[in-house]
Amino acid sequence: MIIELLPPNTGQAFDAMRALRPALVDPDDFVRQVDQRQRPSGYRLIAALPDQEDSAVAVAGFRLGENLAWGRHLYIDDVSTLPAARKQGHARLLLEWLHDEARRLQCEQIHLDSGVGADRTAAHRLYFNAGFRISSHHFTLHI
Repeated sequence: MIIELLPPNTGQAFDAMRALRPALVDPDDFVRQVDQRQRPSGYRLIAALPDQEDSAVAVAGFRLGENLAWGRHLYIDDVSTLPAARKQGHARLLLEWLHDEARRLQCEQIHLDSGVGADRTAAHRLYFNAGFRISSHHFTLHI
């Protein structure tokens, strides 16, 4: 089942999100970051939950945006599945939910960035199979 996680249930996403973001070490810090810093600027969180009382097996964080380059769009910040739950279709269900939500919100596009490297091959396969294409290079400058 795919549901949107709202406070006070944000913590159910911690373990699955940590699989993608290993720098996350404290569940309480994660909840504060999401609920107090990211949600006020539009961040939303969905989860694949085997039971609504359990921790998520897969999660996706996203936000609505609008800019000159992409028009009204949905941007996916995070897609992550627990290692033991991979290859079971959870992430694909999350992407389908996000596609439906983008349509509901009258978005013109869905965007996401994904790291590169051999460890990202399965994620890239998922994105290609879901209809995503590589459309640009993403440049960063750390300061």
